[in-house]
Amino acid sequence: MDSLYLLIPIALVFCVIAIRLLLWAIDSGQYDDLDKEAWRILADEDPPATSEPDRTDESDEEPRR
Repeated sequence: MDSLYLLIPIALVFCVIAIRLLLWAIDSGQYDDLDKEAWRILADEDPPATSEPDRTDESDEEPRR
């Protein structure tokens, strides 16, 4: 019974901290757009990779110093 006098206030403190963190996350916009990240992984934004890099004629370029 004596341990409950310690465990109940600790549990209440953890609940208050969890609620405060949840409210902070909601206020800071963490849950505004849940679908964007889910669709972003499906979007093909990167250009296709080529087997060899495009090379230009380096003789026309100015020499590097």
